[in-house]
Amino acid sequence: MRYGFTTGSCAAAAAKAAVYMLLTGSEKKQIAIETPGGITYQAKIEEIRRQAGSVSCAVRKDGGDDPDVTTGALIAAEATIVELREDGLCQIRLCGGSGVGTVTKPGLDQPVGEAAINRVPRLMIEKEVMEVCRTADFSGVLLIEISVRGGEALAQKTMNPRLGIVGGISILGTSGVVEPMSTRALLDTIRVELRQKRAEGYEAVPVAPGNYGLAFMKNTYGFNLDLSVKCGNYIGETVTMAAEMGFCGVLLTGHIGKLVKVSGGIMNTHSREADCRMELLAAAVMRALPGDDKFALAEKILRCGVTQEALCYLKQAGALDAVMRELMDKIMFYLKKRAGNDMEIACLMYADGYGELARSDGAVRMLKELSFVTA
Repeated sequence: MRYGFTTGSCAAAAAKAAVYMLLTGSEKKQIAIETPGGITYQAKIEEIRRQAGSVSCAVRKDGGDDPDVTTGALIAAEATIVELREDGLCQIRLCGGSGVGTVTKPGLDQPVGEAAINRVPRLMIEKEVMEVCRTADFSGVLLIEISVRGGEALAQKTMNPRLGIVGGISILGTSGVVEPMSTRALLDTIRVELRQKRAEGYEAVPVAPGNYGLAFMKNTYGFNLDLSVKCGNYIGETVTMAAEMGFCGVLLTGHIGKLVKVSGGIMNTHSREADCRMELLAAAVMRALPGDDKFALAEKILRCGVTQEALCYLKQAGALDAVMRELMDKIMFYLKKRAGNDMEIACLMYADGYGELARSDGAVRMLKELSFVTA
């Protein structure tokens, strides 16, 4: 798998090239930077523009074999001499230009009002620019403006609108390198959302694998599921992070297709990790129902391809409520085990055409509290 480079690496390379051309007068078509991950990035420089006292250029983002919406975007830097000095000191001022978002909510990497250029990219830009300044024996003040061509439109395809970053994308990266199929990037996004909820004063937090069931939650409870922290398949990791951050409660809401796996202690619900939905439903049938009829019903369940089909058989047998209660008991056993003793956890499970299938004790109370907070 081929790795790529972050928007932070692209910004640092573009800034270094712009400053080099500004201070030396020589054109630079390629430049190297050292990423925090220890990998050298040889960046191709595009769209060079020179003006009196400033130079701008751009680097095209390459996400490698783990591309995202920013792959192919031009990450640009404009370097401007603000002040010349004779004391041998060099100062860098960094700002965000067109297509770079602005932070409007607390709990993110940068404070409210700052450009969404994260700490590590800022350090990378400063390191690379200062290296050029020392080589060119420059003393004075440089303004570095980072911009992204089409960044405002790209941001609508990212998490930024949810996070309260407006006007463009974020300049991101910790290692400077994009790792193919990075689980860490997904978990980092979940962590950011949780941290933001905590910074906004939330004591409890709603969590959902996705927006599946959005209409049901709105129509039934008046709750906007989009306000939940999206955990994807990483239910267990999200619960652990919430506990570590000091939340006093978590409400997990989700479709049976995901949550049935939790009844078997499966905390990463991706199909490549585990897919025993029918086996777990059949086991719930065997535990929940009396008599010999449950054997034939369990066999039917095991032959189903999707949970929706299994629910149909359960309803026809008049066993839906009993089996769903049993399933929720098991789900809560494992969720409580993961959450520990210091954090309350509740769960609400639903399905298309059936609405609410089961809910744990405290789920509606917590939902109402969260609805009030987020209204």
